[in-house]
Amino acid sequence: MNDPVSRTMLLLDIEKYSDRDDVEQAYLRRVLYDIADRALESAGVDETLRRRADRGDSVMELIDAGASVPALLRTLLTEVPAQLHGYNRRASSSAQIRLRGVVADGYVAVDEHGGWVGSDLNHACRLLDAPLLRAALRERDNGFALCVSEGVHAGIVRHDHHGVRAADFHPVTVTSKNGPLRAWLHGPVPDTGEDRGGTGEAPVPGTPGDVPAPGASAARPPAREAPAPGAPAPQSPGTQPPRPPGAPSSTSAAAPPASAAVSSAGTSTASPAAGSPGTCTSAARRAGSRDDVPERGTRPGGPGGSRRSGGAVHRHGPGTGSGSLPGGPGRAA
Repeated sequence: MNDPVSRTMLLLDIEKYSDRDDVEQAYLRRVLYDIADRALESAGVDETLRRRADRGDSVMELIDAGASVPALLRTLLTEVPAQLHGYNRRASSSAQIRLRGVVADGYVAVDEHGGWVGSDLNHACRLLDAPLLRAALRERDNGFALCVSEGVHAGIVRHDHHGVRAADFHPVTVTSKNGPLRAWLHGPVPDTGEDRGGTGEAPVPGTPGDVPAPGASAARPPAREAPAPGAPAPQSPGTQPPRPPGAPSSTSAAAPPASAAVSSAGTSTASPAAGSPGTCTSAARRAGSRDDVPERGTRPGGPGGSRRSGGAVHRHGPGTGSGSLPGGPGRAA
């Protein structure tokens, strides 16, 4: 067996090939060969730079590593659908052709029987036969579904070359008998219940594709620290700590200021303001001062009586200041 060499691999497969009769299968094989030859020629890959293997309903092309992969992808995405449309317009309903395609890279060796050997080639064949790629083709109206390997995406597609838009490729993880395989599907991903491959972040070059690029994972919120032993438990927002027995409630009304304090006799202890003789403060009235009501034996509005004016109590007669004591001058006999 020769030493493995680096190759670009192109695989094309006909949908529902075994459902056709022999005449239709022979016709579809000719169309498949014609599409592959024209696509490779348009991409600048002549016969000296490739080797072909026939698998009946599909073909495999081993392409020299010096050939342009971006040019090959551009051709597959533009010219192959156009060729399929042209063939299907002239063909009967039983001779319609639709293709699945895979582009991969890796190392392949050729043994003494002319056979191809290499795990990278095996992975490409698994991608071609994956149920997800078959489901994607059923949803394509242009008759072509393309999937690329992780290596082709990391080296070519993610760099957004001309005619190869990186945003059109989506990460998928397909199932196979060799385990899950990560790849990139061109176009919408069908809903088959398989893993779609995460967020679409490009993997770190040199990794097998399981490690996301820096910044791909969301930051976790900081963990809440446990309280120290003996420390009071943290209170929830909007709650108040428990009130010790006998302590005043935080919602009770504040005590009146000292200037508005009321004596035990019910009269205000504050001196009247200058220029307002005989006027009680509002705090004294709220406290239930005896000056708020007429005294017994007096006539309202008369000498020695009282009346209200603008919320204040005025006493008439000599010595009727708000600071007068009961029984002093001005009090009725």
